[in-house]
Amino acid sequence: MAERLMLICGPCSAESEEQVMTTAKQLKELVGPDYFRAGIWKPRTRPDTFEGMGEKGLAWMQRVQKELQIPVITEVASANHVEKIAEYGFEAFWIGARTSANPFSVQEIAEAARGGHFKIFVKNPVNPDIDLWCGTIERFRKSGFDDIVAVSRGFYPFSKTHLRNLPCWEIPIELARRMPDIKIICDPSHIAGDTKYIAGIAQQAIDLSMSGLMIESHCCPSQAFSDSKQQLTPTEVKDLIDNLKLKNSAINDRNFELELGKLRDKIDILDYQLIDILKQRFAITNEIGEIKKSHNVAVLQIDRWKKVLESRSEYAKTLGLSQELISALFSEIHKESIREQQEDC
Repeated sequence: MAERLMLICGPCSAESEEQVMTTAKQLKELVGPDYFRAGIWKPRTRPDTFEGMGEKGLAWMQRVQKELQIPVITEVASANHVEKIAEYGFEAFWIGARTSANPFSVQEIAEAARGGHFKIFVKNPVNPDIDLWCGTIERFRKSGFDDIVAVSRGFYPFSKTHLRNLPCWEIPIELARRMPDIKIICDPSHIAGDTKYIAGIAQQAIDLSMSGLMIESHCCPSQAFSDSKQQLTPTEVKDLIDNLKLKNSAINDRNFELELGKLRDKIDILDYQLIDILKQRFAITNEIGEIKKSHNVAVLQIDRWKKVLESRSEYAKTLGLSQELISALFSEIHKESIREQQEDC
């Protein structure tokens, strides 16, 4: 059986009491989210843009929690924010991408929340820094919080792409390896930046065994004060959820386990053979380094390196392998070869 997904839905920002209540009622009726989300304080890149409704928005969210019986959640970025949401009965909050990149701010928030009964959601930092993401989680753990969920919301792209943020799936996968007890959910809205990409990204996240989704939803996205392009209507959220292909986390089938085990054994053998071959290759590059050193020749021979990269990529293409993969692999091998030859100089 596939595990039930955690679902967090709601508008980018709380804009009015009517907007908050209308959206929350529709979402409850259509998808029954675990949390209703809305931004109260909005960290904007530039001043004089909409920065949230502030404390009066908390009262609207409190009404959702009391009247509709949906737990509510918002972003906090300071100790004062933590104090305010506690006053209004919030039992969850999230740390945004900009805040998680600042250990001083994270520590301040963790200390302000200490002793409270909060479920904490930690979005990845803007830059692809796995240690920074882990560090934010660890700061809350050290403050006594065990109920923590990581949120993969993509990473800032340094060149223009069709997505708002790059998913960089390898980073949440590494987080899962380092912190297997931490649930990871995906925020496809912030990765996509455009509603037409949200469903595809959500499916990719589910295929990677993520435990849930945080989706921005507005009763009338075209009138939203912020991020209108990436907000789905509640009906569109229902369609997305209904069309997700959920995966089994495990299967109790002896034949399946035996078949999978045999194939994994083959992978294990090949992996160790790859390591043995790499060891042999580095031994030869070290010999080359010694020859260069004895003849006072520079370590980096750019023409040779270009030929290696081009020929290996072309050969990979004939085998139906990704040229990007082979290029990245050989770049790392070459980088290590250069490092070892430099150490010998």
